[in-house]
Amino acid sequence: MIDHRRLGRELDLFDSDPLIGAGLPFWLPAGAAARHEVESYLYDLERRNGYQHVYSPALGKRQMYEISGHLANFADDMFPPMAVGEDELMLRPSMCPHHALIFKARQRSYRDLPLRVAELGQMYRQERSGVLGGLSRVRSIALNDSHIFCPVEQAAGEVAGVLRLMRESHAALGLRPASYQLSLRGPGKKYGGRDADWLRSEALLRGALDSQEILYDEVAGEAAFYGPKIDVQVVDAAGREWTIATVQIDHHQPERFDLSYVDASGAKARPVMVHRSLAGSMERLFGLLIEEHGGAFPVWYAPVQVAVLPLAGAESSFAGEAVAAGLRALESREGSLGARIRANAKVPYVAVIGEREAAAGLVSLRLRDGRRLEPMPGAAAIALISEVAAARRPGQLLPSP
Repeated sequence: MIDHRRLGRELDLFDSDPLIGAGLPFWLPAGAAARHEVESYLYDLERRNGYQHVYSPALGKRQMYEISGHLANFADDMFPPMAVGEDELMLRPSMCPHHALIFKARQRSYRDLPLRVAELGQMYRQERSGVLGGLSRVRSIALNDSHIFCPVEQAAGEVAGVLRLMRESHAALGLRPASYQLSLRGPGKKYGGRDADWLRSEALLRGALDSQEILYDEVAGEAAFYGPKIDVQVVDAAGREWTIATVQIDHHQPERFDLSYVDASGAKARPVMVHRSLAGSMERLFGLLIEEHGGAFPVWYAPVQVAVLPLAGAESSFAGEAVAAGLRALESREGSLGARIRANAKVPYVAVIGEREAAAGLVSLRLRDGRRLEPMPGAAAIALISEVAAARRPGQLLPSP
């Protein structure tokens, strides 16, 4: 069984330190490189699909979380207030109150909707020490988050669009969802909003799942306090289920924050708020990706895409040329060739360069799966790796014929 905590440290992806604290891992350069590539991909995917990106602070006044309902329903998972002058500030457990106020900051027309606000932002949960572990359960969370504001008539189409983006992003990342879950209200919990809104939201989510021909299980008691949701579940190496993506319909917070837009008749109307995350938090996502791929990430977000291994006496500029072309490359000269190849076993490509290849400007590529390619010009090798990376097909090491 592959444990991401062990492998992530062996591959220098992340680590932790008691002086920083439990549940607060830090990302090392290799992990940060892979994470940056994934974040850039998600940002671009969202931008191309009509999302507008924002930044918002990771804390806010206590009153904001009272209005949103987080304090009444989520207080045990929030860090305590900090007295700052006459205010009490709190680290946010989610971004939805901030995004609601971003919507409210300007007068909105029906012509502006749907408004898709996205942010990869920081939030904080006061997880108990006993449940913290590696990247799966942490206290500082970088979440791929978004909130879509639209008339209720547009909500089903927006949810269906989110489900399509989830499938696209999960395929590119090499993630295999285990199941889809429709999370509903259950006994013994407090929920905000009106029954009629809940029933309509549940019907909209079912319709979106059916329109995408997605099989799902209905689970009572797993809804958010403000609305039902679709959760995409994955299973880790230990057999535990985690939610990796979610889409939720919320009538409650638009009402609590008195959000409105001007409809086609000139009257004020209340939008619905669709909460959505395509890939969840970067921490949990990478915990799963490390285990899914055994640390041998797909070419496009591998921390090092090509390791350049010159033989004794060979002088080559290939590593620098690869970096200049936008690839992540390193050159290794220390140790025997066999030892260097083993040390880079997770790297998609190893470029072995002897004196003869160096003199002719050639490189010999060895693929991670054991295949070897005939010596080729350095520019051709760079073009090959770049083409595979751009395709974002996990498991592919050669361009499609």
